[in-house]
Amino acid sequence: MPSFLGSQSSAPRSSASSHRGGRKSEKLVGPQCACYDQGYVVFHPECMTQSPLSPPPLPDTLAADPAGQLAWTAAVAADERKAVDITLLRVTDVCYLSDYFVVVTGFSRTQVRAIADAVEAQIEIQWQRYPLRTEGKAEGSWVLLDFGEVIVHVLLPTEREFYNLEAFWGHGDRLDFIPTAVEARG
Repeated sequence: MPSFLGSQSSAPRSSASSHRGGRKSEKLVGPQCACYDQGYVVFHPECMTQSPLSPPPLPDTLAADPAGQLAWTAAVAADERKAVDITLLRVTDVCYLSDYFVVVTGFSRTQVRAIADAVEAQIEIQWQRYPLRTEGKAEGSWVLLDFGEVIVHVLLPTEREFYNLEAFWGHGDRLDFIPTAVEARG
C-alpha cells in the first residue's frame, strides 16, 4: 500500500513537536503536501489542493437554505459511498412532511446500509444532528432516514423502480446532483 494511503510510512518519524508546530492528525494528504516527504500523515489546509474527486460545490439555490444544505450534505455522503442516481427533490410546496427528499440507489443490501450509515455519520459530524426516525435498516432494501426537514431514501433498484418516488412527488422541484465520478471524467 502506498504510504500516503495509510498511516504507516517507510520514512523515519521525528518527534511531533518538531513538525509544523506539533500538529498531527489521522486525516490523509497526498504527495502534494510538503509534509508527505517527511513521512508524516498530517492534515494542513494550506497544503491541500482541490482534487478532481472533491465533492460538488453547493448550488447557489441552496446556499441560503439550511434544509437545502442538509440535503446536499446527505447527497454528498451518499455519493462518497458510491450511491447512484442521486436525486434531490424540494417538496416544500407540495408536502407538509418535509422540505427535501434525497433519493439514492444502492446495488446490494449491504451497500444500502453502508450508504445510510455514511449519511447519518456525515450529518452528525457536519450538523450535530441525528435522524428523528430510521426505518428499514434491518431489511436493507429501503432505508429511510428522517431528519425532519430532510428525508433520505436509500433504495435497491427494484424498490426504487416499483415505488417511483420521483413520479409520486413529481410536483416538487428536482435539483441536479452531478456525482464526483462524472465530474472527474468530464
